[in-house]
Amino acid sequence: MNDLNNKGLKRAGWALHIFTASGVIFAMIALQAVFDGRIRDGLLWLLLCQVIDGIDGPIARRIDVEIHVLKIDGNVLDLVVDYVTCVIVPVAFLATTNLLPNNFEAVLITLILMTSALWFARCDQETDDFWFNGFPASWNLVIPSFILLNTSQTQVLIFTIGFALLSLTNFKVPHLTKVKHLRSVTLPLAIIYLFSLTYLSWNYGENLSSQPQMLAQAVLIAFPIYLLVISTIRTLNERKK
Repeated sequence: MNDLNNKGLKRAGWALHIFTASGVIFAMIALQAVFDGRIRDGLLWLLLCQVIDGIDGPIARRIDVEIHVLKIDGNVLDLVVDYVTCVIVPVAFLATTNLLPNNFEAVLITLILMTSALWFARCDQETDDFWFNGFPASWNLVIPSFILLNTSQTQVLIFTIGFALLSLTNFKVPHLTKVKHLRSVTLPLAIIYLFSLTYLSWNYGENLSSQPQMLAQAVLIAFPIYLLVISTIRTLNERKK
């Protein structure tokens, strides 16, 4: 019975790794959409990558995938996929949607790629209680927000430099599903944020001026502010120790 159970878990582990790796395929579809000028489609495919990234981790921990599939390092696989979905594809959005000042495009794109690569290589990415050290290169959320909020080039310039440099610091940012502190607040807000991002992406290009659109845009601003507040408090408390 144990052998059958182990074989089942092994197959489940391989299936989960394939599921995680599929994020690269959907990222490439999003990238092609961007190159074709189909921004709405690209945003939606990028959101699908975000959903995959959000659910594969909890499943992996539940079935102890690292025990049953020894040939694949799930952490390395996750980092590889994340660099494509969270950095490479969003940067393509940034480069093709006229969000950057002309004289700074190459510099800012280089800054994002370099600092993100360094962050993904950090040995201290997370604290013992699952707070990220530095901005966790979540450009797949930041750059779509720039697009959906019609952010000015100057604002994009400032925020991009700020987030990129923040990734090299020890500023604490919560892992949205792992951090227990305020999880009963953070997780529902994160879900509302994701629904708002989906709603605005689905309706991208539509001439909407409705209350739901304004509410969704407000969520895209309010949730990052909430994260900034709790992250700042955690960082300051850490320094007092």
